[in-house]
Amino acid sequence: MVVVLATLLYAFPSWTADPPLTITPQVSHTEAILMGLYFHTPQLGWAVGSGGTILKTVDGGKKWKKVVSGTTASLSGVFFLDEKQGWAVGANGTIRRSLDGGTTWHAQLVDTQVALYGLSFVSPSEGWVVGGNGTILHTKDGGTHWVDLASKTSAALYGIQFLTAQHGTVVGAVGTVLVTDDGGITWTQQETQGAVTLFDVYFSDTSTGWAVGNAGAIFQTTNGGHQWIDRTLPCTRTCTKLTDLLRVRFTDPQSGWIAGERGMVYRTTDSGFTWTEQGAIANVSLFGLSFPDGTHGWASGEKGTIVRLTIGR
Repeated sequence: MVVVLATLLYAFPSWTADPPLTITPQVSHTEAILMGLYFHTPQLGWAVGSGGTILKTVDGGKKWKKVVSGTTASLSGVFFLDEKQGWAVGANGTIRRSLDGGTTWHAQLVDTQVALYGLSFVSPSEGWVVGGNGTILHTKDGGTHWVDLASKTSAALYGIQFLTAQHGTVVGAVGTVLVTDDGGITWTQQETQGAVTLFDVYFSDTSTGWAVGNAGAIFQTTNGGHQWIDRTLPCTRTCTKLTDLLRVRFTDPQSGWIAGERGMVYRTTDSGFTWTEQGAIANVSLFGLSFPDGTHGWASGEKGTIVRLTIGR
């Protein structure tokens, strides 16, 4: 009777409730801090982290295999353009490239020793990387040569997204938001009315984008990054400390996810008008977040943590 009642209670508000979320911890066989995560399909994914760690899965994370990265530098970001071509970036100006789906990795030479945090590619030849001390690097030949672009800031830059070869957005420390409409030749600094550190940026379409950062910071743009609205999460009655928000991803214009410290995950199904706390899906901070489609997602973080999120319809 209790089971039936619970089922009825659970089912009753289902037409207004968010689609159910299933959390599945995965075994990574590493204790590394997994800072970067990218899934190209629901089967094919990569995770990167401390000590030069690179992991690959071909079965949706049921098995993760460690591959030789050729570096001991801490890796903070990974991106694959297709099933074969990918890049990873990290400490000491490290950029590694793979042409065989992440099985083997090769060094790319850059004229900097700063830590590199984020990357974005729009084609096999053209991409950008951001890092410490206002660094923005640009390649037009797949990373054989990298050119240092003038960002006009010395702030650490953590997140980057290019939607086209012309239009890109970069976020970083002290509320830094930079926008380019000419492929990075010139960057315009935008006002965010705050000095919070912004760790990530993601656009759900060409006009609507989100930036997240420390102490619950969320900023939204509806005009391609030229103006930003403060949507910072309030500290509710049970809140003792605002959560640092580390990654944001949208799977469609309505559905978005944010992962942060202490394993916290937030979710929106109404284009970010409201964000619902999903609770801690892990007992460590989550630095990586990737959704190859609207029903499969993964988060990664400290102590080799990888968690699969399955979203019901």
